[in-house]
Amino acid sequence: MVQIGYTMMTEQAGPRDLVAHVVGAEDAGFDFSVTSDHYFPWLASQGHSPNAWAVLGAAAQATSRIPLMTFVTCPTTRYHPVLVAQQAATVQQLSQGRFRLGLGSGENLNEHVVGHGWPGVSVRHEMLEEATVIIRALFEGELITHHGTHYDVEHTRLWDVPVPPPPIGIAVSGEHSCRLAGQLADLVIATEPKKELLESFDRHGGAGKPRIGQLPVCYDTDHAAAVERAHDQFRWFGLGWKVNSELPHDKAFASASGSVTKEEVAEAIPCGSNVDRFVEAVRAYTDAGFEEVALVQIGGGHQEPYLDWAKRELLPALRTL
Repeated sequence: MVQIGYTMMTEQAGPRDLVAHVVGAEDAGFDFSVTSDHYFPWLASQGHSPNAWAVLGAAAQATSRIPLMTFVTCPTTRYHPVLVAQQAATVQQLSQGRFRLGLGSGENLNEHVVGHGWPGVSVRHEMLEEATVIIRALFEGELITHHGTHYDVEHTRLWDVPVPPPPIGIAVSGEHSCRLAGQLADLVIATEPKKELLESFDRHGGAGKPRIGQLPVCYDTDHAAAVERAHDQFRWFGLGWKVNSELPHDKAFASASGSVTKEEVAEAIPCGSNVDRFVEAVRAYTDAGFEEVALVQIGGGHQEPYLDWAKRELLPALRTL
């Protein structure tokens, strides 16, 4: 049976609301939760971007059952990998073992803020690989001195070692990232239902490891209002990862997605309240081989009715997959 997750989308709600929403998701019966980790929203209409790690700490205390996860954190530029390891270890302890660390090679949108520039994709993958090795060693309680290609670590250890250490997931979009995930990660993360990504992950050592997808949805009893909101806040979604990872700020996303129509958004994102449409969108992931799917309800002010509907109608329907 597919596990259905709830997404705390930091780009569309403030910190107190995000914590309230994940408490509601736990009450509604969602199997797990994930949290985006941004400094900028993709579009100004989303309107938020609080610190994900502070939100996770509060969520760990406000909930008791639902697993937590970053989806995803970039451990290469805005954060040094030793800081990511410390943050993840702390959340794992606060949540009493309910945390998973999702990592990715990042987006210019968030990483440009520290002024270090934005390297090419091959360098970003090198940085992610080195960072992941550092983080895993710290999770094991090792005392580390490391002078690598991209990072220096001097006489460093975690004084509060998480037991067990958080499982590490790596987000994939192509062959190179699938190789990294297969070799270094405990699970794989993707935002598209592409079977070939999972096959590549398996070839590189990922066979038998969990695989998690993510799907934006826009519930509303008014179908037209749902399409309007999805277009206003999520029309960037169809640009593709090669574009999304390179754009530097919300105005660039607005410009790049300016020609995307409401009809195109409605085709790509389940909108309205037709349960069958939502189920079929999730089925695309399960048919590709994903075992967990995190849903993103678009619109920070539209979470409560969505959670109520999910509890009554959507989750029971998805349990049949």
